Amino acid sequence: MCNEPFDLQEYLANGVEKIVADAVRATLKNPRESAFMLQFAAASRGASQKRKDAEARGEHIPPFLIASITSECNLHCAGCYSRCNHATVDEAPVSQLSSEEWFRIFDEADELGVSFILLAGGEPMLRQDIIEAAGKKPNILFPIFTNGTFLGPQYFRILDRCRNLIPILSIEGDRTSTDARRGEGVYDRLVRCMDGLHQRGLIFGASVTVTTQNLREVTSEAFLSTLSERGCKAVIYVEFVPVTEESRELALGDAEREILRREIARLRGERMVYISFPGDEKSSGGCVAAGRGFFHINSHGGAEPCPFSPYSDVNIRDTSLREALHSPLFTALRDGNLLLDDHDGGCVLYEKRAQVEALLAHSRS
Repeated sequence: MCNEPFDLQEYLANGVEKIVADAVRATLKNPRESAFMLQFAAASRGASQKRKDAEARGEHIPPFLIASITSECNLHCAGCYSRCNHATVDEAPVSQLSSEEWFRIFDEADELGVSFILLAGGEPMLRQDIIEAAGKKPNILFPIFTNGTFLGPQYFRILDRCRNLIPILSIEGDRTSTDARRGEGVYDRLVRCMDGLHQRGLIFGASVTVTTQNLREVTSEAFLSTLSERGCKAVIYVEFVPVTEESRELALGDAEREILRREIARLRGERMVYISFPGDEKSSGGCVAAGRGFFHINSHGGAEPCPFSPYSDVNIRDTSLREALHSPLFTALRDGNLLLDDHDGGCVLYEKRAQVEALLAHSRS
């Protein structure tokens, strides 16, 4: 008997429902956050219905969008894929999208049924104008992936007013591990940020780049208890993507990825929300980039399959969000087998970048 075809929309909808349910449970002891999460749960169900209606019309809308709202960053983290791809620099370059342009994108995402927009960079806290614009879209949850060095009283007030903005602080483990990658003193600044957020009853999460070296540490009871005690409500594990041959040994292989999957399954339902990115590609029918589950808009407006695959044949300044989802490059990636290919670790599109470049050249011809 043949297997039933994989239902990506149902898989994604179930995943979103799980994240939201876990978030509601994680905030039950905080009345204001719990009230917002319950409101967002209702908005998320409405967004899911929009995506299902679009699917019935033959159009697939992903529930997630990654928005790199600036190319500027004040840190030089070891092994940063964004700097290696020249997508992150020390100063804000010209021609970045304005807050008005980003707000138009957020508006279109809301209309399409996108539930989550991950704000990234560079360092997104350098663009307060865009973060304040995001705060005006309560139907969308905006995790802000930040190094934490710009979080202070002014941002605390914004986060208190706009509960759909959730800072996700980048941390690599203990002080030694974090400072080794991000710079001396960064760990202590992160701890002060966590304490400030917790004292004000503001929800926040942690983003952890997982390597073969820190896998055991960052899934340990000691590390997770420290985060929980400081008020952290979500841990997002991001698999390390090797951008040089020398760093390839840090990327998780099948065995390490299975350990991470088992640990997350064991931890779910305890204290915090646990998410893995890119997650288990086998259970999701392959990589979910290029609009299958998410896509990326860079700070200049280029629509890309993924932050780790910085290729674009369309700019959001010239088209709508819906049209960008149907770009020739995205369509070729979704219709072909590249997203289903086996790969050594990290990101299939980065590993197969020569093939992505060939598809990009063809889309432009």
